[in-house]
Amino acid sequence: MISTLLIGFSLFNALVIALTHFRNNNYNGQRQSQIMGILLLSVLATLQGIHLVYLEHGSSLIHEPIYRILLFSVAPCFYLFSRPLLRAQSRLSKSDTLHLIPIVSASFIPYSTALPLAFAMGAGYLLWLARSIYVLRAQRSRFQLELLGLGSVFLVALSVVVLGMSLPLLGETLFFQLYASAIGAAFILVSLVLAVKPQLASDVSEVSREAYAVSTLKNIDCDEMLTKLTILMENETLFEQADLSLDSMAKRLGLSSHQLSELINTRLGKSFSRYLREYRVGAAKQMLLEEPSASVLAVGLSVGFTSQSNFYDAFKEIAGMTPAKFRKINRESTQT
Repeated sequence: MISTLLIGFSLFNALVIALTHFRNNNYNGQRQSQIMGILLLSVLATLQGIHLVYLEHGSSLIHEPIYRILLFSVAPCFYLFSRPLLRAQSRLSKSDTLHLIPIVSASFIPYSTALPLAFAMGAGYLLWLARSIYVLRAQRSRFQLELLGLGSVFLVALSVVVLGMSLPLLGETLFFQLYASAIGAAFILVSLVLAVKPQLASDVSEVSREAYAVSTLKNIDCDEMLTKLTILMENETLFEQADLSLDSMAKRLGLSSHQLSELINTRLGKSFSRYLREYRVGAAKQMLLEEPSASVLAVGLSVGFTSQSNFYDAFKEIAGMTPAKFRKINRESTQT
């Protein structure tokens, strides 16, 4: 029953994440990660669908080549999704075609060999993930809760690898019950992380660029640039421009995008996207209280957000509540 419920949650949550998280604004300049993330969700959802049919009706689909192809697709899809975010590499290379070899070969591998081999291959990808996250350890204070969630997902993935190696000892039915449950648990953890940090992908991408880059601020007066940046944001309210980007802001300051990103990351301890969201949410808070007749959507659009969903996500992330609740609570406090 538990495995069936977790499968159902996985199928529903895969659709929700695809529609709400993998939007263009969350993956600006990270088209590869966006596409591979949606593909990864599709693969996992299809696997869970096959698990459901097998556990409920005893279907033989798990023994078919399509299942092995899907199984061998999980690790490469996850790698090609996460590499641009964790390693600041946005372009595919010729060597990336090597990741297709196991997928193409999967249908020719016997079923009894395919499952342990797929999970052994997954262990190799997990080692790469662990090393990539370790490189970003200097930024862990800024992503404590998120890294805790992602670390939990890592442990679930590690348990799946151990599970795959133990298939002969567990028996087929129990194995697929546990495997389906593990995928469902991973979906729960990911959804919790994204609820707290909906724009985690863009933030991690900016941090990774700095982690792998040589400092670009050697000949820059950082204090002067931070003062100019503050003036542009507070006096000229550039944050109200919906199309404001790291590149356009850097040009206003006479810096490269890498220099501005490094400046904000090292001096303010946050990414440019987070810095921008904080200014917009701060202005929205003031407007929500000073203009009680203005709709929540109008407030969000006036401070630079491009849609109501973007506004709600950013407001909840920074203020810990929805704009409507913030307005209601503060209105009641002023009345009392």
